Amino acid sequence: MKNFCTFILKQNFFYFKIEKYLKYFFLMTLFYSEFSKIGILFLFSVFLASIILFLSYRLSTYNPDTEKVSAYECGFDPYDDARNVFDVRFYLVAILFIVFDLEAVYFFPWCVSLSFLNLDGLWGMIDFILELLIGFIYAWEVGALEWE
Repeated sequence: MKNFCTFILKQNFFYFKIEKYLKYFFLMTLFYSEFSKIGILFLFSVFLASIILFLSYRLSTYNPDTEKVSAYECGFDPYDDARNVFDVRFYLVAILFIVFDLEAVYFFPWCVSLSFLNLDGLWGMIDFILELLIGFIYAWEVGALEWE
């Protein structure tokens, strides 16, 4: 009887070891089946980009000309130094545009999935809107939107 119990315990121990490895193998197989397509797409895109870069380098002709290498300013001949000082307001308006344009990137998916969200999703977006509103009021108060 003692030998039989030892045999059963050894068999169960062996079974649990195999079961653990089978679970690990199943999870890794699931991982590879889900993400292998992304890896193949990534490798294909790197391969294609390197081929395009190599072929454009090898097949292109380089004929420098004074007209080709001169500075191009919206169809006009360059008349002044290219290192002119720009007003900071151009940069501020560009940065504010990026911030408030990215707001729309978050609004569209939120509006589409609003019926599937719980109250955390609603309050998260209300918090986001309030933070953007505070930023907009601050930019308005300091005069970042004034163009004199």
